[in-house]
Amino acid sequence: MTTHGRGSHGTASNRSRMIAVGVAMAAVVAGAGVWVSQASDGGSQSVADSGMPSAHGGAMGGAGAAAASGAEAANSGPISELDKTFLVKVRQAGLWEIPAGRMAQSQASSEAIKRAGTHLLDGHSKLDQLVREDAKALSSPIPDEASAEQKQWVEQLKSADGEKFDQLFVDLLRASHGKIFITIGEVRAATKNHLIRRLAQVTNDTVMDHMTVLEDTGLVTDAVLDDVGASVPK
Repeated sequence: MTTHGRGSHGTASNRSRMIAVGVAMAAVVAGAGVWVSQASDGGSQSVADSGMPSAHGGAMGGAGAAAASGAEAANSGPISELDKTFLVKVRQAGLWEIPAGRMAQSQASSEAIKRAGTHLLDGHSKLDQLVREDAKALSSPIPDEASAEQKQWVEQLKSADGEKFDQLFVDLLRASHGKIFITIGEVRAATKNHLIRRLAQVTNDTVMDHMTVLEDTGLVTDAVLDDVGASVPK
């Protein structure tokens, strides 16, 4: 009996020690968890307050983004007079071709012309946004109005309807796209500025699409193509 009593007391003592150790470990783990959470919160707060990118790729503040954009433009390479002229031509193309595309939706008699007009609206809306961004980054002025000749074209289209509108639309737009296509090649081949190079590539793709949908109408005449050919530098 005496031996049994001592064993019971020993077992109870061991259990008490195990419980105490368990409680102590739990306290340590809980304390560490609180410390890690506070450290994490503090670190996140300091990153946010600093305005630097977080580990998840957060962007810099507005001032930082503007500085980065300015640095990109400054490091984009020299800009030539031809590059500046190209910016102006791309901007002015959108200023008359977007209205022409809108008119096609209500004045054309052919679905093919309306489709071409939709391509003009979509392509030049995107291109106009890009050219304005690039011109601003490069501090190169661009106009807010089409040229005098382009304004005359818009007026001619306004006064036309049905099949007359269809033919005039194709004549004017296929000729203008063919001529700017020549300029795009010159710019893309010679520019030393990577923003202008990118703009030339996007413009090239847009103009190619527009010439294709205009040709799909079946209304492109030899006279228009001869006119474009005459403008090619010899």
